[in-house]
Amino acid sequence: MNPLTLEWVNKAEGDFASAGRELRARKDPNYDSACFHAQQCAEKYIKARLVEVNIPYRRSHDLLMLLSLILPIEPTWQSIVPQLTVLTTFAVDYRYPGMTADKAIAKQAYVCCGEVRQLIRGALTLRIDR
Repeated sequence: MNPLTLEWVNKAEGDFASAGRELRARKDPNYDSACFHAQQCAEKYIKARLVEVNIPYRRSHDLLMLLSLILPIEPTWQSIVPQLTVLTTFAVDYRYPGMTADKAIAKQAYVCCGEVRQLIRGALTLRIDR
């Protein structure tokens, strides 16, 4: 595996862990943060796969745009468009006033992220958690 791919994977796993901690927090959970970290996890996993197959990309939080770059190599990933559509809104909107996540929204973000994570970990031939 490309060393940069592994760095992206490690960063993605950090975001996945952070999202899970915030979602499970009993005292002062930050559901907005859980949503943001869920989006970041998916974004970093897509970028890891792009790096691994040498596809250049521009700096972006738009998961659907990033997905469009990898679809020629991974056409079955069209199946994660619904999850990525949900997650893309958490890149910016929920970090600023006007949008606030509750536990149900944060759980939805975490589930979507988990599905994307599992798919991409499989493509990278990494162990898939159950």
